[in-house]
Amino acid sequence: MFFKLLLKAVLSFVILFNTMMLPVHAQKSTPAFKVIVLYENGGHHLAYSKAAIKWLNQLASKSHFTVDYIQQTDSITSYFLSKYRLFIQLDYPPYGWTKTATAAFEDYIQQGKGGWIGFHHATLLGNFDGYPMWEWFSNFMGNIKFENYISSFADGQVQVENKQHPVMKGVPPVFKIEKEEWYTYNQSPRRQVQVLASVNESSYHPQSKVKMGDHPVVWINPHYKARNVYIFMGHSPLLFGSNAYKTLFSNAIFWAAGVKQ
Repeated sequence: MFFKLLLKAVLSFVILFNTMMLPVHAQKSTPAFKVIVLYENGGHHLAYSKAAIKWLNQLASKSHFTVDYIQQTDSITSYFLSKYRLFIQLDYPPYGWTKTATAAFEDYIQQGKGGWIGFHHATLLGNFDGYPMWEWFSNFMGNIKFENYISSFADGQVQVENKQHPVMKGVPPVFKIEKEEWYTYNQSPRRQVQVLASVNESSYHPQSKVKMGDHPVVWINPHYKARNVYIFMGHSPLLFGSNAYKTLFSNAIFWAAGVKQ
């Protein structure tokens, strides 16, 4: 009897010791959710992409989710997307995708298989670089087509329209965005989407003639099963010096993924 008790105690100690000796990452529980980020790694959005990736990695570590990154759509299939609870389109345009990727993405959004956040270039809708417009994506974004932009950049004040939406929790009613391109479209998406914030075009500095009138810059489209958020601002790395922008970005991640912060 004594030897059985001794053997049991020794085995318990060995198990405890081995557990303590495991690497820290091996002792952690399964991440809360997984995120895939499709991002631009070139052109004049490179600095923004680098700043966004650094910030995302810090947030993921702090909030216990994981982020994978891709720079092309070749790997996107229905099986690939099934591993992720959230798809972030970080400044990547809606053209030049493989046919398999477009079909998988449409199904992912329409069937609500995960959430989506799009930034900036995600509304570069039209005929670009020899590619036709992705009509489904245009409808997803509120039946819009890219028309013009402020190529010389301008600061502007964003006004929150829906303070009650979780994406806007803790975001100031009015906040400044520096050095942005401010796209204009053939029409406002407002009739097709739920607008969360818009830019006050009279606040542009320096002033510009490139204006829309009604100019939404943050919206969701409730006509699709997937939780989705489009955030226009995404050109300059200066954005990650803005607490308002980081709060907006963070809120969007957890809301679109369907996870409490």
